[in-house]
Amino acid sequence: MPKSYIKRILDARIYDVATETPLEQMRQLSYRFNNRILLKREDLQPVFSFKVRGAYNKLLQLPGEQRARGVIAASAGNHAQGLALGAAQLGVRATIVMPKTTPQIKVNAVRMRGAEVVLYGDTFDEAAAHAKILVEERGLTFVHPYDDPDVIAGQGTVAMELLRQHPGNLDAVFIPVGGGGLAAGMAAYIKYVRPEVKVYAVEPEDAACLNAALEAGQRVRLSQVGLFADGVAVAQIGEETFRVLRETVDGVITVTTDEICAAIKDIFEDTRSIAEPAGAVGLAGLKKYAEETGSRNAALATVCSGANTNFDRLRYISERTEIGEKREAVLAVTIPERPGSYLQFCRDLGDRAITEFNYRYANSGEAHIFVGLQVATDTDRHQLVERLQASGYRVSDLTENEMAKLHIRHLVGGRAPGLTDEVVYRFEFPERPGALRKFLEQLAGRWNITLFHYRNHGAAYGRVLAGMQVAPEERGQLMALLNQLQFPFWDETDNPAYRFFLAS
Repeated sequence: MPKSYIKRILDARIYDVATETPLEQMRQLSYRFNNRILLKREDLQPVFSFKVRGAYNKLLQLPGEQRARGVIAASAGNHAQGLALGAAQLGVRATIVMPKTTPQIKVNAVRMRGAEVVLYGDTFDEAAAHAKILVEERGLTFVHPYDDPDVIAGQGTVAMELLRQHPGNLDAVFIPVGGGGLAAGMAAYIKYVRPEVKVYAVEPEDAACLNAALEAGQRVRLSQVGLFADGVAVAQIGEETFRVLRETVDGVITVTTDEICAAIKDIFEDTRSIAEPAGAVGLAGLKKYAEETGSRNAALATVCSGANTNFDRLRYISERTEIGEKREAVLAVTIPERPGSYLQFCRDLGDRAITEFNYRYANSGEAHIFVGLQVATDTDRHQLVERLQASGYRVSDLTENEMAKLHIRHLVGGRAPGLTDEVVYRFEFPERPGALRKFLEQLAGRWNITLFHYRNHGAAYGRVLAGMQVAPEERGQLMALLNQLQFPFWDETDNPAYRFFLAS
């Protein structure tokens, strides 16, 4: 039962490496939502993440002979740094297996803590499998990042501090979920000490492994997961964490990439700290709850779980923030191709600010424009579309269209007159030196590549939009090749964004 964790959490002696982090009111956001919104600042830990709590607590519970042989973990981020710090404090030899795709800043951070870094494989699963081999070869103890009772108990100390720091009325707590270690520890403690407090797990909608498990009544493995919030990009919820969470959470909230970006901006504006995407997932869920329930004058708390982000990603985050805040509409609008039509379109928009405007001549009859417009709310966006349509414009709302926001806005107008049999696919593949060249080598030689757009957002994975000229009778051969590549891919040939701006 989850109550078995209470003594473990109370007995966790982690504070010679971990810090009791503050619980701060987000004043700007509280005013905006008319609620008291509280942020538990785990980004202020020595390794800028809560992970040090669970890793160190696990080390403290190990028998002396296991400590003497050393410990090992597979991690591309925060767990690696937390374990390295804890091991250095206790004089324990630590080995961390990290995928070769891990950004150098994270590799250096682990090495600086004194741990040995072994780079292996392109994915976490490959690194984890290699770590299990080293366990047998070297006699090391494996420290799991989340699915371990001692790790869960260490993470549960976040809730112990939170309830002590806010002894008054608390309506709900929103906790980010990847493998579930933080959520399980916090939920177990909160539901035992303050059962009236609602506990909501929050996941990215493209990595919602807990939500899928709860719906199925058992743990399931997602076929693929989104990689933006890499700290919570887990395909299957932990076995022990699921046992706890299915008894303690009041619901699961899923959030989009754009909503996470907006939450990163909110944290920055209130604290001047830049959260990593996973670190802002809880706040994104809190905001969604407040908007959908109409909550007022409630005390709502969440955790900023980490701040280990790559600086290169900030451009992408900033680009997506306005849409995440529902302040920007992205539209495809067809207007007559004649003098004065642009001026008339701007007049029909009134005083509304234009955030982006892209166009390239298509034909003598009509023009398709890609336009970004400032809006106040989702309702305002829908009303804008309705007004434009009432004025005689053909409008397609691309605000929620992932391909449009990732690629099309940078390729608008790239038509090829007379081109036939074009198909378009979107890909993700591990980003490391030479990866793009190898990807092209695997794809090239069979069919003419008619379109190619590559964009790396500073993450572990690169993104490609590719068009190929493939005769209908050869489509089966293409699918066979794509399945052999073992990269996630999506057929975008019928995507309206492609049809508007790229198709011949």
